[in-house]
Parts: sequence; C-alpha cells; structure tokens
Amino acid sequence: MNTALIKPQWSPITIALMVMGFIFFWPVGFVVLAYILWGEKFGGSADKAQAYFNKGRDWCAPNRNRHAGFGRHHYAQSSSGNAAFDDYRAEQLRRLEEERARLDAEIEDFHEYMANLNKAKDREEFDRFMNDRRSNRQGYTEPKRDDNGDSNNGWSSGGNA
Repeated sequence: MNTALIKPQWSPITIALMVMGFIFFWPVGFVVLAYILWGEKFGGSADKAQAYFNKGRDWCAPNRNRHAGFGRHHYAQSSSGNAAFDDYRAEQLRRLEEERARLDAEIEDFHEYMANLNKAKDREEFDRFMNDRRSNRQGYTEPKRDDNGDSNNGWSSGGNA
C-alpha cells in the first residue's frame, strides 16, 4: 500500500515545496525537483534504486574506452587474425606515438617561447613606464657622480661636506 504523503509527481504541494526550497536553500529545491522527476523510478525501494543504477552502469560500460586516445593502446588489445596486418598496425601506432610526442615537445617549446616573449614585452612596458615617470617628476635629476665615481644624489658619504 502506497500511502506516501507527498508523491513524486507534479502537484501543487510538490511545486510549492520545490519553490520554497529554492527560495530558502537552493540544494533543497534541487532535491525536491529530483524527487519529482525520478522518484517513480526508485519507488522507495532500495532494490529498484540498485537496479536503476546497474542499468545505467551497464549502458556506460561499452563506451568506456571510446575516448582513451592513442596513449592507451586500446587498439592493440584485439587481433585481426592476420599477423602481417597486426605488425603493420603496431608499426603505424608506434609511428603515431612518436609523432604525438614530437608535437607535444613542440607545444611545450612554443609555450616557453610565448612566456619569454611576454616577459620581454612586460619588461619593455615597465621600463617605458618608469622612464615616463622619471621624466614627468618635477625636480628630479639623474644621480650625480662625486669624485670617487659614486652615485649618491648629492648626499655626502660620511663626514662633513
């Protein structure tokens, strides 16, 4: 006997609870929305929930290796039955791996080049800013050299001047 007070369906009570949940604490609103949408599938039974989970997991299992990429060698797992073709395929996959490694090294070199280029650009902009700032300051003069060749901006290095 199903005597649930709030059933997983679009009713004024569940809609009001969902809206109130979103207003007061948004995760509660999402929980109520999920209950409305998927509550019938579970039916309050742990067995039904586990069956639904297993069904989804089984659906995903055949697609698991689809995005494995070249580095996983998932093509080498199956044999065509022809040794010559299998050798050819292994050689081509090895060649592709070498090409990918070369391209990855080029990408790293390019990123390093761009980082150095950006550093040089930033240094140039900073130097330009500092030169403009120095030229705009009133009363600023370049540091004067004293008899010893030291630059001290006119301050004596000790003793009376």
